[in-house]
This record gives sequence, C-alpha cells and structure tokens, in this order.
Amino acid sequence: MATGVHQRHGLKCNGKGRCDCPWQASVYSKADRKKVRQNFPTRAAAKAWRDDKLGAVRRGELRVPTATTVRVAAEAFMEGAKAKAIPTASGDEYKPATLRGYRVSLNKRILPALGNKRLSEVRRADVQELADRLTAEGLSASTVQNTLDPLRAIYRRAIRRDEGVTVNPTQELELRRPDGKRDRIASPAEAAVLIAAVDVDERALWATAFYAGLRRGELRALRWKHIDLEARVIHVSRGWDALEGEQDTKSAAGKRKVPILDPLTAALIAHKARTGCAGDALVFGRTATDPFNPETVRRNVLAAWGWKEVPNPDYPDAGTKMIHVKAREDALEPLTLHEARHTCASLLIAAGVNPKALSVIMGHSTIAMTFDTYGHLMPGGLDEARAATDAYLARLADGPALKLVA
Repeated sequence: MATGVHQRHGLKCNGKGRCDCPWQASVYSKADRKKVRQNFPTRAAAKAWRDDKLGAVRRGELRVPTATTVRVAAEAFMEGAKAKAIPTASGDEYKPATLRGYRVSLNKRILPALGNKRLSEVRRADVQELADRLTAEGLSASTVQNTLDPLRAIYRRAIRRDEGVTVNPTQELELRRPDGKRDRIASPAEAAVLIAAVDVDERALWATAFYAGLRRGELRALRWKHIDLEARVIHVSRGWDALEGEQDTKSAAGKRKVPILDPLTAALIAHKARTGCAGDALVFGRTATDPFNPETVRRNVLAAWGWKEVPNPDYPDAGTKMIHVKAREDALEPLTLHEARHTCASLLIAAGVNPKALSVIMGHSTIAMTFDTYGHLMPGGLDEARAATDAYLARLADGPALKLVA
C-alpha cells in the first residue's frame, strides 16, 4: 500500500474483504506543519491525488485548508465583486442585478444551510442535499441552478487563489435540467399587429424591441446619439440598472452595432419628429434624462392589448394574474419586452441570418449561447440537410470539380 493512503473503515465495518468505506490520502505541509487530507471513493483516486499534491507541496503551492467559513467567504466575495475587484469567470465585472440575485440566494437559502461550515469542510453531499431539498420544496430546475451560482463563484475563486480548498463541492451534482419551457414568440404578422395597437408614444419602443432585439436595460439607456438613421445602425453601448442607473452593457459582447430594419426606420423617424429630441436625450425616456418606467410601460401595453394585471387571491405569493378588459375575441395575446427580443431573433433566423451574425446582433458572449437559446428555432432537420447537400452535389456534378461514379 502506498504511504499516505489508507482506507477509513466505519464502525460497522470489520475492515476485512471489500467494502465501500472511503480511502483517505494525505500529504504533509512543512509550511503549516500539518497534514492536508482528502477522502476518495477508491484507492486509485486517492493515490492519484496524493501523487499530484506531492509536487505542489515541494513547490510550496499547497497549504492546509482554510478555517474560513462559507459565511465569511461569501461576504468577502460579495464585497470584492461589488468593488469590481473580483471578475466573473469570463473576466467581466459583475452587474448589480447579478449581485442582488446572489445576495438573495445566499441569505435565503445557502447561508442558512451551509454558512457556519468551514469552506474546506463542505462536501459535495452537503450541496447535493441542499439542491434536493430546494427541489422537494417545489423550486424549478432553473431556480435551483441559479441559487447555487454564488456558491460556485465562491469556490471557483478560493481554488484559483489557492486558499487551502482542494475540492469544489459544487461540481458533478445531480441536478434536474431546466424544463425547456420557451418564451412566447410572435409571428411577423402578429408582431406588426401588436405594435400597431400600442399607443403612439410607446410604439417606437416596442418596434425597437421587436425589430432590433435590444434588452430592456439597453432600451432604457438608448440615446439619440446612439442611433444613426442615415447609416441605419443602432450603436448599443450602455444599459440601465433598476437601482444603479446607467452602466455598461451586460457584457463586452453587449457593445455592438444592430441593423435598423425598414419597419423600425419608419417608427424611429416618426418618434424623433414627434418628440423633437436629439443628441444625449434618451430615446424612450419619460424625460430627456429619466428612463421609462418598466411597470408603467407594462401596464400601458396590456391595456392597449386588452388586458389588466390584478392581485391573485388564490396564490398570494404568485403576485398577479391577468384578466380581460376587452372582449376575449378582441384581446391580443400579450408578451413582454424580453419576449419581443426573442421574436426579433426568430425573425432574423427565418430570414436566413447566419448564426455568427445573429450572435453579434443579439449581444451574446459566445455563439454557443446563441445556439443554446435559439437553436430550436434554426432550420436544419435531416430532410433539410439532405436536400441542401444533394442540391449542392448536383451543382458540382455538372462541372469539372466533381465526377460522380455510378
């Protein structure tokens, strides 16, 4: 048996024959005058870990696990991220809205369960137990995933900074995948009807959402100096946070140029003539300097489409429900500004815009994000793939580039 590797038998195990008791590997840190230990399900895994860590010990790169608790580490992380000293995994700054979400997840679910444990003592089973409990409480798969995001970020930072944490307990969890529920997407004809039904003062706002696909924060921060009607391009460079105000876009990819389509050109020209604004003035603001209120816009557009949001007496925690204020046959099926953005993506896909250009227009950090979000809308089934390739080969067969052999 390798030195520094042994099996830890439980009280109910006699230590004879095969058993499922964990294997423990250890190395000695001279700098700390203590051993660093880690448990593994198999002897091979324990030996591999020890062989790897012996080199780290010789280089002075391995330290005894920190005594810092999850609560202390969480507070340090949140302070650093807020001060822009801690970047995201992609190297960007954390957005205020993201940090507010992290704070809710930490205070409401993570810290009550794991806050008093040492960062180095939290095991994968502890995090799995938390995830299982949240699932049993009825939280959606996406909510459970999002709840664990701050914990993932905390451990990612601790391991990268070599703070004595050797294992990331947030990895390889058994989590349900999101149910794949899609946001509503309007057809081109339906989008035109929805825009036409909106009050003239907010019509250009919805046209920009439907035909340019800007995010809500980007729509709130859009200024006339960002719109080049002659070149038919929108320069997206800023966003607007509900609490922090104007700020950079969601990511570096958010800074982009978006083409102005024909229906949007007419709407923006009419809106500019009606408001008489230009330059630094906000395009869709309540005033030239104050952005639109999303709640007011939502209330106004629902009324235009024949709906109204009211408290839900059956499910008080669910917030509101919608009721008709017009005859059902006259009401238009509503959607949100975010769903209007998805509609824009579907229009671009249907028009044959290639995935790379679509990724740029939508402001995605990677093309993989574009495929994950909109891949279900893209053509390319087996029949389409076969027909397109057969047609391509048939064209080549007529020339010198390809000779088909019978």
